[in-house]
Amino acid sequence: MTERRITEAQLLAQPEADYMNDLQQAYFRELLLAQRAELQERIDGEFEVLREQEPHSDPADIGSAEEQRQWQLRLLEREKKLLDKIDEALELLARGEYGWCRETSEAIGLRRLLLRPTATLCIEAKERQELRERHQRAI
Repeated sequence: MTERRITEAQLLAQPEADYMNDLQQAYFRELLLAQRAELQERIDGEFEVLREQEPHSDPADIGSAEEQRQWQLRLLEREKKLLDKIDEALELLARGEYGWCRETSEAIGLRRLLLRPTATLCIEAKERQELRERHQRAI
């Protein structure tokens, strides 16, 4: 049996009562898998670039190359974190928990998930989290 694919417009046009039905879950699974594949390809490419870098003999070149290498490593670290979040979202989908706020158990919402498919908090919970973080930084 093949799954029927829906467009973003059709997804948003569905009634609220259909939230996280099979079609919507399939839409987000496909979206997350596509993002994961693209991200993995970028990570693999960055690793290849790092492996192919040749040592330099000029001190200025060495410094510049090391700065570039550090930048690439930071980028790879960020992309690895995103890859982990995508894997977590796919796991939530498999368990039937995707799309629901981890803090309040309320619906995260289709529009928010379209903008950030790895979201685990609804907007209100995310705002509270950011407020707590700002407060802690101010102390």
